[in-house]
Amino acid sequence: MFGVLARVQSPQSQALIERTAGVSGEWFWDAYWSLRPPYDRGDVQGPAYWKGVGERLGMSLTGGQVDDLIAADLASWSEIDQESVDFLAEVARRGLRLGLLSNIPEELAAHYEATQDWLGHFSVVGLSCRIGSAKPEPAAYEWCSRELGLSAQEILFVDDRSDNVRAAREVGMHGHVFTGVGALAAALEEGAGG
Repeated sequence: MFGVLARVQSPQSQALIERTAGVSGEWFWDAYWSLRPPYDRGDVQGPAYWKGVGERLGMSLTGGQVDDLIAADLASWSEIDQESVDFLAEVARRGLRLGLLSNIPEELAAHYEATQDWLGHFSVVGLSCRIGSAKPEPAAYEWCSRELGLSAQEILFVDDRSDNVRAAREVGMHGHVFTGVGALAAALEEGAGG
């Protein structure tokens, strides 16, 4: 979803997270990303995730800081790419069976479900925090294939990250690295997905 239908974190939103944490730079983002997989898989919730980030940084975050960090993090992932969402609606009107596979923590998943009607275009919604696996783990792709009722070879997997596309190809899916709506439209017309 992020990097395709929703935008990735902007420098401004990252700066807000850093200010809220009181720490900036590569050291902070190493802690943020290294502890993210269990959060995305739903193994831990926001308070435990941010407590772990604080511990990794050698600092103790207050309850108020944790609440503010959860809110800032949620906001940083909440900007929608309207061109992509419009294209999604067009593809859905064509009758293609659509599935969504996204690495997303529970707080953000609940926010999207409450605010984004376009999630209804998907017949299958695989949110990592709910399915217990995250891209690029093979189990995430296998879950999606099973829930769609399609063999891996019948699926075109689209993602902005080449490592996630490579992992999808390793389980037998076709893959397309998303660089924009135009290139994806061309890949869909070709049918193979590149």
